[in-house]
Formats: sequence, structure tokens, C-alpha cells
Amino acid sequence: MAESDDHELAHRLATEAGAMLVDLRCQLTEEGATPAGLKAAGDRSAHLMLMEALAEARPDDAVLSEEGRDNLGRLDADRVWIIDPLDGTREFSEVPRIDWAVHVALVEDGQPTAGAVALPAVGVTHSTAQPPQILAEPNRPPRLAVSRSRPLLEAMALADELDADLMPMGSAGAKSMAVATGLVDCYPHAGGQYEWDSCAPVAVARAAGLWCSRLDGSPLRYNRPDPWLPDLLICHPGVHDQVAATLADFGWSS
Repeated sequence: MAESDDHELAHRLATEAGAMLVDLRCQLTEEGATPAGLKAAGDRSAHLMLMEALAEARPDDAVLSEEGRDNLGRLDADRVWIIDPLDGTREFSEVPRIDWAVHVALVEDGQPTAGAVALPAVGVTHSTAQPPQILAEPNRPPRLAVSRSRPLLEAMALADELDADLMPMGSAGAKSMAVATGLVDCYPHAGGQYEWDSCAPVAVARAAGLWCSRLDGSPLRYNRPDPWLPDLLICHPGVHDQVAATLADFGWSS
């Protein structure tokens, strides 16, 4: 299992990478960088910073990064860090949007055991070292996090069935942490993601006491040969049974 310093390391690295990205975004924006230039610079700079920091702090651990070449030797490793150096690259490039994140997580035996999600534009990092406190009771009516640009049919159908409000926002990290902090009560996703999109958010969400699974209720597994993860459900335990029953009616059942 993760040691206490793994939790602190995830928190520190996500925070430091996020602070660097805030400075970089400001600098490049002042220099007149295009959105494409912001995306490329942000992805590469955060990736290099996190890879260097992990190589120094955990030289014996494997790493899977969205921006790096996949080394399948990670499949035989006991400890694998799964990172998304810049979650929400589009949002990062659309100044002054704040709904982007940095993800850092440690996976052992297929499960995230330590993790951090930095929301740099608002100066906050949520982590397993300092889990957020979820609401004692969900919002009434419940609120569902959905994509700003492509609200999923599943989410809209859930909203109809639950008489819930839709809350559009950007990156997976921002949506997940919105559940953890009580801004929303549920984040259903069926549009396909990769492991780095949800690994750190799931680590933090579980530490906070939220429900995390596939949409059909089956367990999430990480550090698989193919890092594609088709769907995800993060929700407040107070709405889980109703959400699960509604999803089962739509054919999402294990």
C-alpha cells in the first residue's frame, strides 16, 4: 500500500506542475501565443517536469503519462504512477477558463492508492493526503456534471429521470472534483477516456468517500495493457442507488 510520503508526493508534484502551468500560460498569452501553441507548450512542459520529478523521487517506479511513450514494462511493476500532465488542454488554451487540472496518481495491483488533482487556476489541490469533505447530503435537486461542448445522452436522460440540474464544465478532473466538493452530485461519463483521465480523480474521490465505478457498477481497474477506459461514474453515495437503477434501465448493468 501507499506510504504517507506517496500521498504527500502526489500532492506536491501536482501543485508544483500546476503553478508552473499558470505562469507559463500567463507568459505565453502576453507573448501572443495561439491556442495551439498554448496546448503544445503546456502539455510538453508539464510532462517533462513531472517525469523528471518522479525519476528523482521514485526512480524504481514505472510511469504511464498521457504525453509519454508507453513502456509495457509497467505491467510487471508493483508501483506505477499514472499522470495526466495537463487535463483539459482545450480549457487551458481558452484563457481565462479555470476548469483544467493536473493529475498525479500511484497505482498498485490495479488500484489507485495515492493521488492528487490540482486545479491550478483557482489555486487548489485535492489529494489523498488532504481529501476534500463531501456534503453530508446531496443537493436537492441533484446536480450532474456534463461536458460544456458535448453533453452525453446518458447524462441528459439521467437528469430527466432524477429531475436534476445539468452543470456544464470542462476537464475530467474539474468535473470529478466538483462532485468531491459538493458543487455537483454525480459525474457520469460514457464518451470514452484513458486511464490518466480518471485515475487521480478516482483516488481522491474514493478517499473522500464517493462512489467510483464503471457505469454498469463494475470495478475500475488501472494499469492494463490497453489504457482505454470507456466509461466512468463518480457520485455522492446519497444519489448512487437512484443513479444506478436509472442507468440499469438504460441498459448499463453488470
